[in-house]
Amino acid sequence: MEAKQIAEKWISAFNEHDINKLLDLYDNDAQHYSPRIEKEKPETRGWIKGKQELRKWWQGSFERLVGLRYILKDLTSNKNKIFIEYIREVTGQKDEYVMEYLSIKNGLIIESRVLRSWII
Repeated sequence: MEAKQIAEKWISAFNEHDINKLLDLYDNDAQHYSPRIEKEKPETRGWIKGKQELRKWWQGSFERLVGLRYILKDLTSNKNKIFIEYIREVTGQKDEYVMEYLSIKNGLIIESRVLRSWII
């Protein structure tokens, strides 16, 4: 699967709140960084690793963030890297503009990082 296809499936899985589809895009030992993780779980320094931890984080997000949805704004990719810009919508919250980086190896995401987000 090409990087652009991975990114499109990633956005789609988030919007469907389908954790299994989302995790299918990730390597078993993938890691994810988010300032939100760092804020909620400071001992992690913002990092979670492995599909079990990813599942827990996203399941919690889908449960507590009513109407969570990503609106794709821009996508830049090459064989091993993807930069995604999207609007994060959550019912009752101000929208956020987010930039996220995905690192790809052997057709799977091995690392994802929320690089920057701000209220719009």
